[in-house]
Amino acid sequence: MKRKAVTFVIILVCFLLQSTVFDRLSIGNVSPNLLVIVTASFGFMRGQKSGMYVGLACGLFTDLFWGGELGFHMMIFVLIGYFNGGFQRLFYDDDIKLPIGLIAASELLYGITFYFFRYVLQGEFSFGTHLFRLILPELVYTILVTLILYQVILHINKKLETEEQRSASKFV
Repeated sequence: MKRKAVTFVIILVCFLLQSTVFDRLSIGNVSPNLLVIVTASFGFMRGQKSGMYVGLACGLFTDLFWGGELGFHMMIFVLIGYFNGGFQRLFYDDDIKLPIGLIAASELLYGITFYFFRYVLQGEFSFGTHLFRLILPELVYTILVTLILYQVILHINKKLETEEQRSASKFV
């Protein structure tokens, strides 16, 4: 129960930071996507099921406050959580390369999927412009923020795992 509450607080704090602080720190109308970082991180740290639940919550926040249709972002974030959860067996706390690569791939997937469903289906075919003005700059900004935010999420996850192991050893 404690893990669920802490996870919800992480999602809420990142949502609030993304919609307030980082909205003000946007560079060329581009700000980092903290919710992609959170969803991907929980996916490869905790597995597909956890990644999907976190993605569902992040997508719901995004749909309710920024999105048009309810469910559009939820679908994307759930898929990101599921995709990253497949790499749980390859995840090691000390290795930063895998998380950075997976979060970058997730952000790229998010940007391209968002572009396809929001613009291509409406008849706008300027992918090159969208790629170089929005998708790639947001990817770089997200990766830079990942270097800090991922360490915080990893530290919290380690503490929770230690507490869970201590609690489980008391019952055995």
